[in-house]
Amino acid sequence: MSLFQLEERGSSVRQEVVAGLTTFLAMVYSVIVVPSMLSNAGFPAESVFIATCLVAGLGSILIGLWANVPMAIGCAISLTAFTAFSLVLGQGISIPVALGAIFLMGVIFTLVSVTGVRSWILRNLPSSIAHGAGIGIGLFLLLIAANGVGLVVSNTAGLPVKMGEFMSFPVIMSLLGLVAIIGLERLKVKGSILWVIIAITIVGLIFDPNVKFGGQIFKLPSFGENSQLFNLDIMGALNTAILPVVFALVMTAIFDATGTIRAVAGQANLLDKDGQIINGGRALTSDSVSSILSGLFGTAPAAVYIESAAGTAVGGKTGLTAVVVGVLFLVVLFFQPLAFLVPGYATAPALMYVGLLMLSNVSKLDFDDFIGAMSGLVCAVFIVLTSNIVTGIMLGFATLVLGRIVAGEFKKLNLGTVVIAVVLVAFYAFGWAI
Repeated sequence: MSLFQLEERGSSVRQEVVAGLTTFLAMVYSVIVVPSMLSNAGFPAESVFIATCLVAGLGSILIGLWANVPMAIGCAISLTAFTAFSLVLGQGISIPVALGAIFLMGVIFTLVSVTGVRSWILRNLPSSIAHGAGIGIGLFLLLIAANGVGLVVSNTAGLPVKMGEFMSFPVIMSLLGLVAIIGLERLKVKGSILWVIIAITIVGLIFDPNVKFGGQIFKLPSFGENSQLFNLDIMGALNTAILPVVFALVMTAIFDATGTIRAVAGQANLLDKDGQIINGGRALTSDSVSSILSGLFGTAPAAVYIESAAGTAVGGKTGLTAVVVGVLFLVVLFFQPLAFLVPGYATAPALMYVGLLMLSNVSKLDFDDFIGAMSGLVCAVFIVLTSNIVTGIMLGFATLVLGRIVAGEFKKLNLGTVVIAVVLVAFYAFGWAI
């Protein structure tokens, strides 16, 4: 296991396997959600299920073996929604052209990563914005998990959200699970998140009529009659009307995934003495190559999942965690019926706990640098209020640059930060943002 540097990073095979299982259980919902969303736009669900498992499996194994980081890759839910509801249903773009656009995004994204442009962005990501993104993503995870089980729901009048049905079974199980994780973590019980997920799933099987074991375990994988494998129209995606969509996908992927990778790396203590991500360049390229696979296999664009932080929270420190996740997604290809067994309220406590852990980034903000700290908080808050990581990062950059100018702190600005701020603001000003 010298490939993964287990001893050097203070880990063990058991610790990495538990972390991989935890991350897998926290993000396995994607093989249910992605086919469901894309099927609304006419994608064949069976084909998308297979493609989604392949992208998550191969992408996670790639980033684990090549970059040796405990980060898992899957089809991004935000970009799945964009593909289904904006690209295909909203703009009337055909499925092959949409897949061609996703493929082109992956190619451009990879070129940006290989040529070092994305690493340059990471180097010029101010620590205050990086910490702010971590805080915001933590809050975002909390909101996603709480909304998923009905604890926080949309509000038709007044404020955007309100409390849901407190006494509903999913809400009660989620809150009990969160309390259990916090208590077990305090007792330093290894794999506590994983044990809570398993325990709640068992309780759901016993008491929740919606959690059913149909008796079927094994099913041979098949793309089905309407396979989208290699069904992409690259020339159609090169149409001048489609290229802005490709640009929007690339920009969103760059900053969304960069913020996520930085946050997970910080959670796993995989930053060097200069605050840069260890093997960050390889992690970024693995991320982008996975989107090329998405276009080829016929599913939504890929990205590193923030749920990877669930695995780092239980001790994942190396690429073995990601390889375990990847292998499990490939195994799910043969156990499609079981993929639908773990209820959302079993994984919600894990996401809530990870979200709470990520709020510790507040202590890393340097309030002696008032403008830097405030820009980080602007980034954090607006990630949640807009439900968009890139929007928060854009507003954080804009606040930092304009705040420095107003305060006369020109010497604290560098050219890279200013360039990124201008590009991001222009990206939104011209209406290209997703």
